[in-house]
Amino acid sequence: MRLSVRTLALPAAALAAALSLTACQSSSDPDAAPAPTSASPRQTTAATPTTPATPATPTTTAPDPAPTTAPATTPATKPPKKTTAPTPADNGGNGDDTAPALTACTAKNVKVVASKVSRPINHLALTVTNVGDRPCDAVGAPLVGFDQSQAPIRIVEESKPQAVVTLTPGESAYASLILTGEPGGDTHGMTVRTVKVNLTTDSMVTVPAPTGTYVDDGAAVSYWQRELADALQY
Repeated sequence: MRLSVRTLALPAAALAAALSLTACQSSSDPDAAPAPTSASPRQTTAATPTTPATPATPTTTAPDPAPTTAPATTPATKPPKKTTAPTPADNGGNGDDTAPALTACTAKNVKVVASKVSRPINHLALTVTNVGDRPCDAVGAPLVGFDQSQAPIRIVEESKPQAVVTLTPGESAYASLILTGEPGGDTHGMTVRTVKVNLTTDSMVTVPAPTGTYVDDGAAVSYWQRELADALQY
């Protein structure tokens, strides 16, 4: 019995010596790892898991609604006014439809007379009178010849009026008929019986010449004038 107790006591003493040696080494060795400390179960608080923050919902800005443009009200389109082009009048196409239609004075609408005058000498007066029912124009100067002559006598250009003479029914125009030129020389003078008056290029009137009408190569005629006195100045 004593042998057993000694045997068991020796290992116990060896174990205590080993533990003491180990403790000394731990306190003297700075590089030795510290002995783990057993935390009391009561002092250990379990870490509360952190709930991740809920990400903020991004604010979405609704786009401004597109402006609604009300369709412009289109005014009713009026139909264009019908324009009637003026019809040229018969007075040479001047476009004034308020003016009476005019035509040239011809043998159909006028009467022509050749008559003597007291002044100036060696002159006759040609008178053209509108005997129609519409106005007519005494155009330019008459083309005048005598009896069977073929060429017309000279026209006095300086007697040309500023405007054509228009004759209403019953009105007259006048032209001066110069019978002779300056005396002297061979002027081929002769006594004539008729006067041929061309009112236009295609309308001629032949009228009797006053008794004893004597003409020569110096004969001439003026343009138609509204007044007899104006015609007899030439």
